[in-house]
Amino acid sequence: MYDVCIIGAGIVGCFLAHDLSMRDIRILLLDKESDVANGATMANSAIIHAGNDPKDGTLKAVMNVRGNLLYENICRELGVAFTRSSAIVAATSPEEELTLIERYERALSRGIPAELLTREEALQREPNLSDFVTKAMELPSTGVICPWEVTIALAEEAVLNGVDLRLEEKVMRIVKHTAGMEKPAGSTGEPFFTIYTKDHSYEAKYVINCAGVFADRIYAMVSEKNPVPFSITPRRGEYFVVDKLREPIVHRVIYPVPSKVGKGILATPTIDGNLLIGPNALDIEDLRGVNTTYEGLSFVREKISKTVKNVPMNKVIRQFAGLRAKGNNGDFLIEEADDVRHFINVACIDSPGLTSAPAISEYVIEQIIEKDFPMTGKTSYQRRRPTVSLRLMSDKDRAELAARDPAFGNIVCRCEQISEGEILDVIRRPVGARTVKGVKKRARPGMGRCQGGFCEPRVVEILARELGISKTDVRYDGKESVLLMGETKEFRKEETL
Repeated sequence: MYDVCIIGAGIVGCFLAHDLSMRDIRILLLDKESDVANGATMANSAIIHAGNDPKDGTLKAVMNVRGNLLYENICRELGVAFTRSSAIVAATSPEEELTLIERYERALSRGIPAELLTREEALQREPNLSDFVTKAMELPSTGVICPWEVTIALAEEAVLNGVDLRLEEKVMRIVKHTAGMEKPAGSTGEPFFTIYTKDHSYEAKYVINCAGVFADRIYAMVSEKNPVPFSITPRRGEYFVVDKLREPIVHRVIYPVPSKVGKGILATPTIDGNLLIGPNALDIEDLRGVNTTYEGLSFVREKISKTVKNVPMNKVIRQFAGLRAKGNNGDFLIEEADDVRHFINVACIDSPGLTSAPAISEYVIEQIIEKDFPMTGKTSYQRRRPTVSLRLMSDKDRAELAARDPAFGNIVCRCEQISEGEILDVIRRPVGARTVKGVKKRARPGMGRCQGGFCEPRVVEILARELGISKTDVRYDGKESVLLMGETKEFRKEETL
């Protein structure tokens, strides 16, 4: 029996698995996807917000400010990238200026560094602010990360320290057991759960529900309330990715003054040197509706000109969409269910969920679990080895590495300058890549200008060789994402028979 079962291996679930792995307990991490960080964590703005936006008295406000403070040290310990990019919030009307001043005062009341700027002062810092901008505020504690890089690193360390990660395990049913019912050998008489997936079943004393847009459905599996007291609506956000430019259009995150719907269409430099534009915000019914739309992207393209000019839309290399888990209560829901002991909902985690993730984990462990289930820390803890990245190395170090291992001298992805050695490294690691998308998330082949047109066939070959499978068995992502049907000559031969 596991002590804790976490359902959902996004960034919140992986923070919990990582932080709990420092305790001497048995932990199970389940996800229905083929990899960690495949849901909202894979498709968002990648910004560590300063914390002045959420309303006073909300969990969002508390977790945002705390999460921002935690991130830099966590990323340093994990060996992943974190940049204090700073941010500018740009007002374009007298009404927006009033809201800007309100947000400035809120920032100061929360101890968040902030500075009001005239239009001229703002232009000195960001020359491509639009002609509509009249006043601005700078938030220097704003940061940017690569969300899936952080999540994969958290999962790696969790697994190195005993967490049992099970992917492609969709939860079908959960049965709660109460004291006095038939119990397995070794049970203490406390409540426990049996979690059923398609092919397996698992037992755990605690369940932590981090299932994103599916969290209300997971809770409904154990709750006697009908309907459950919270509901989630998928909110789709669509983005443009702009190619790396010789001269960046913006050096900081550029926000419009936020509205009731969200933070608005923003421009942000990514940790890897691209420019991200978006998102819109559209509530939909489809829990898997991550398709982009003409209407949504047109809206993003139109609205970015309100705050930023000279955006080179002819340099766009990709569009994508992600879903946020918008709850009906306007705030995060983080609590032990009042009708199911030891079942903890970590639900309705929309923006600023990425920023809040480490604080959410801290809160769940210290304020909920440990009050009822004291845990002891491990006497030793194993840290992950950072991934190898040639683009961050000097020419001398690259040459020495390639001399020791020729695979690091074989460039597979020309756009991002990714070597075969780097791809082999991410396949062979704990929580290693098993799909083309998994390799892309970890080492970046296919994230450049040609979007995999040159390197993807080579990635397929390397995966097939390393996993001991046929190239036709290599998937882009999950089981359904077939890339190759067979050898061309084989099909021609069949057609002639």
